Amino acid sequence: MAAHGHGALMEESPYAIPSRKLTMWLFIISDAVTFGAFLFSYGYIRVSAANWVRPFESASVINVIVMTVVLITSSLTMLGAVDASKAGDKAKAMRFLYSTMALGALFAALHLREWFQLFGRGITLSSGLFGQTFFTITGLHLLHVISGVIALFVVATKYSTGKLTEGYVENTGLYWHFVDLVWMFVVPLVYLTNIAH
Repeated sequence: MAAHGHGALMEESPYAIPSRKLTMWLFIISDAVTFGAFLFSYGYIRVSAANWVRPFESASVINVIVMTVVLITSSLTMLGAVDASKAGDKAKAMRFLYSTMALGALFAALHLREWFQLFGRGITLSSGLFGQTFFTITGLHLLHVISGVIALFVVATKYSTGKLTEGYVENTGLYWHFVDLVWMFVVPLVYLTNIAH
């Protein structure tokens, strides 16, 4: 069907959702399946293993609580960035985006500090089932956090100059909230079940 001689009209999305957002949701669903498979496999191995290492003590629990608070706070700042960008307040959105990036970087730093503490105690990727599963799952999550910080930096830079719209901020926010949600499953399964008696 032609419109004023300018060629065929583009059909509206049958899903009533912008294609960029739909693509992000599909990515999140596929990524959730990946994390689900890893966590299910971890649970199976954890229950089946006769001698399972429980390396976490009270200091480790405090550290993971701090990490969790940092990540939850970053979700709140990400919500602020999305709301501000939708309201057209670019300066406020940028402040929230930079805060989210800073909190994500802090989370990564705390995570790496924890890893090096475990390395110092002889727990590595090659030190047995606990090391293999712990560093694989937390490493995959940490990779997502670092990737998210990089993506936020790129989006924030281009959004600040007007090259990207608020829709890109919202889509990046969806990814960031997903990463935070995954952490809520990692903490009880990987940390709290491995507290030393």
